[in-house]
Amino acid sequence: MKKGVRIATIGGLLAAAVAGGLFWRHHMALNALPPGILHGNGRLEFTRVDVAVKYPGRVIQLTVHEGDDVTAGQIVAQQDTTTMQAQYAQATAQRERASSARDRMQAELQARQAALQLDTDELRHARNMQARNLISDMETERRRIAVNAAQAAVTAATQAVQEAEHATQAATAQVNEARAALNDLTITAPVAGRVEYRVVEPGSVLPAGGRVYALLDPVDPYMTVFFPTAQVMKLKTGDQARILFDGLPTPIAAEVSYIDSSAQFTPKYVETATEREQLVYRVKLRVTQAAQAHYGRLLKAGMTGEAYIQSRPDTPWPAVVTAGR
Repeated sequence: MKKGVRIATIGGLLAAAVAGGLFWRHHMALNALPPGILHGNGRLEFTRVDVAVKYPGRVIQLTVHEGDDVTAGQIVAQQDTTTMQAQYAQATAQRERASSARDRMQAELQARQAALQLDTDELRHARNMQARNLISDMETERRRIAVNAAQAAVTAATQAVQEAEHATQAATAQVNEARAALNDLTITAPVAGRVEYRVVEPGSVLPAGGRVYALLDPVDPYMTVFFPTAQVMKLKTGDQARILFDGLPTPIAAEVSYIDSSAQFTPKYVETATEREQLVYRVKLRVTQAAQAHYGRLLKAGMTGEAYIQSRPDTPWPAVVTAGR
């Protein structure tokens, strides 16, 4: 009886060993990489855009939440506008005052020009009278001095009009600046994206440049992988790639969009078959637009996966890529 149990146990162990060997053989077959395929691993990243306030002030309203999709130019927050509205009203009043002063100077210039014209006509008439000995030289000289004085008054009035015009332009610029600042208190999304997280809550007082949201650009996902010199020399921008993400059964199409021109030490979070101290080059794999459109919100920042890059176009994809997970 005991001998039969022993034989059954040995048979079970042998069967398990055979099954394990077959599984390992199948696993190695799936992961066997031809010479034209490079392998790396990393995390999915998105371009992050910070939404910040331009002017200091209190945030009185937030209109979106974490995970919401926003479009470029969409209103996402509102700051208190009380102080800026007062500054805008003050700038508008200064512009109106400068405009009135300019109109007054222009009217003064017209009056001076009319007086100059009258004095000029009187001087011409006096010279005609003097030619016929009807008036004295002193009277003609007095008329000439009056013309010179009127000319100087016209010149001064012209300069006053120019100064009033400049003052009006400066006041208009202040109005435009106050209006722009007032508009900037309404915070809009600079690009289309997805809200990663809200930094503040309504009622928070922020300094200039204070962050309100962090947006992720959902149409620009990429993975960063690292390769040593011998491997990176085989790559070029535009090479096709496939990424197998944990949690997704099928590979995602990507392409090499950037190859760093300077080497660096391998980051600690990257697992490679080479030594940690070896210098490596950073390679960015950008997910294709077709894959972005197909998978959409399934792609999330931080997803881990393995990347396979086709360094030679004629090299077929390995079984691990075609079979998926």
